[in-house]
Amino acid sequence: MLLRVFVASLHLLALGLGVYGVLTRAIALREPPTVSSLRRIVRADIVWGIAAVLWIATGLWRVFGGLEKGVPYYMHNTFFMAKMTFLALIIVLEISPAVTLTRWRLAIKRGESPESVANPQVASRLATISHIQVLLIVLMIFAA
Repeated sequence: MLLRVFVASLHLLALGLGVYGVLTRAIALREPPTVSSLRRIVRADIVWGIAAVLWIATGLWRVFGGLEKGVPYYMHNTFFMAKMTFLALIIVLEISPAVTLTRWRLAIKRGESPESVANPQVASRLATISHIQVLLIVLMIFAA
């Protein structure tokens, strides 16, 4: 019982951290590219990444670890399947930001200036993707 509550609490904590991370990343991506804004983007992206790993790991544990209702219940639950669809969309949408931000980090480490690295149009697109991911997370909450 205590383990079930602990894992569920971690799952919810990861959800909150994830929303904070991806929303903070989106806001920082709308700023002009500076060393400071890129640091905020990177920090927020790290929070988002840690939260996503924790969120997915605890979710898998809850479904397959015998802590909750059991696999057959979840696999036949329409709302759970909607949540998994939203999660899949979030993961697919994350490919572009992950690749782009990794490139930006490497370019900054090589000594390139933020202005030459962070294209404002690309940053705006990544911010929009991040906002869509927040919307999908909210939809997951409603499906829960």
